Amino acid sequence: MSATPRVRPGERPATLRASKPNLLIGIAVALVSVAAATGAIYPLKSLAPVVSLSVVYLPAVLLVSAYWGLALGLATSLLSAAAFNFFHLPPTGRFTIADSRNWVALGAFIVVAVVVSTVAELARSRALEADRRRAEADLAAAIARDLLGGSETESALASAARRVATALGIASVSIELGAVEGDRRRQALALSGADGRQIATLLVPRRLSAETEHRLEAYVLPALGALVAIALRRDALQAEAVETAALRRSDDVKTALLRAVSHDLRTPVTAILAAGHALGSDSLTAGERAELSAAVVEEGERLAGLVDKLLDLSRLQAGRADPRRDWVSLEDVVHAARDGLSESGTDVRLTIDPDVPAIRADAAHLERAFANLLENAVRYSRGLPVSVHIRRNGPQVVVRVVDQGPGIGAAERDRIFEPFYRVPTQPSGGGDAGAGSGLGLSIAKGFVEANGGTITVESLPGQGSSFVVSLPIELPAQPQPEAQPALPT
Repeated sequence: MSATPRVRPGERPATLRASKPNLLIGIAVALVSVAAATGAIYPLKSLAPVVSLSVVYLPAVLLVSAYWGLALGLATSLLSAAAFNFFHLPPTGRFTIADSRNWVALGAFIVVAVVVSTVAELARSRALEADRRRAEADLAAAIARDLLGGSETESALASAARRVATALGIASVSIELGAVEGDRRRQALALSGADGRQIATLLVPRRLSAETEHRLEAYVLPALGALVAIALRRDALQAEAVETAALRRSDDVKTALLRAVSHDLRTPVTAILAAGHALGSDSLTAGERAELSAAVVEEGERLAGLVDKLLDLSRLQAGRADPRRDWVSLEDVVHAARDGLSESGTDVRLTIDPDVPAIRADAAHLERAFANLLENAVRYSRGLPVSVHIRRNGPQVVVRVVDQGPGIGAAERDRIFEPFYRVPTQPSGGGDAGAGSGLGLSIAKGFVEANGGTITVESLPGQGSSFVVSLPIELPAQPQPEAQPALPT
């Protein structure tokens, strides 16, 4: 059992090259081979008749015919016959053939040269065709990587065109989607999909060799058209997938909004309507009438707050919450957010380090953000105090809002900033933890990020939660010193 030799990567098997070697080298090989064969016959004359020793020239004829073609092979056969006649056939030293058998030897040389050269040309043409097919396959694979490698088809066409130009040795090539007309310098070649419809145009120079045009029409255009069609189909499927995902997210938002409307909006509206009808009764006492009036105001404020949150969320999702930056004090912002809380008996304790500078941000944005964070902390703190710490940490100001609520599990911390999401765990004790639209944290995150900051949560179940807001510090521009007048010398 024999093993087939393996060709290492990067090596080519020992076969005829697709192109002929240099002609001058072939002439030198022919001369040296004929001279060597002529010299080798002298010691062989004692072993065989001279006429039969003409076969010594056959390796030279075979070698030259195989690698340098028919013309040089015939020249080598004639040179071999002349050398054999001049040096070895009687009468030696003259170009005369006295025996007819010598003509047979010359004819054999010529037949061998013709046959070997023909076989070599056939093998060489097949090797050349194999090289071309391999190059075309490599070109198709490279273009497939460009067009299907992840980038959009339109942006990958330039790279594919450069590969076509390099592979075919064309000065300039471009690929345009759709049907494009040629001009005086360029001709337009249609690229069609499987249905025969033109999907793109290959633009190449008008003056091309017949061989290059044949390769373009026979091999490059069909493969390139199929690849562009596949890439365009891939783009369409990706666009459909993105649109489907967007529609799914939109449906989720709509579902959550309907849930909010069905509960959070309907509850205050129902309470306001019930109190309004009751106020029309003549049997109410002054105390009952005052209590119903207060309920109408409270539920109206609750309804107005929810509407404001929905408007804030819509602005953030539409990208229309551009901040109006100015120098603001975070202490004033947090005080304003705390004063705006509607919960009675709210205990929010604020501490601030003395080295905290002013920052450039939108004060209204940050007030809405901290108002939502404080409202969330108060709701889940079970009546316990809420702490707010403001300190400087390098190039940032860090605001930490800490409650003493039930904490947030690891699975919930990734979702609490989603619109309409509410933590399902109910804290023990007081506080309306189940209330709320699930919008506050999402709005806080949107306004903080709109001002270049970040917001994270640190929490362990049963140990409270800490919302950490980091905002960048922008140092105020230093005034340039005024130029001093020059002193007289």
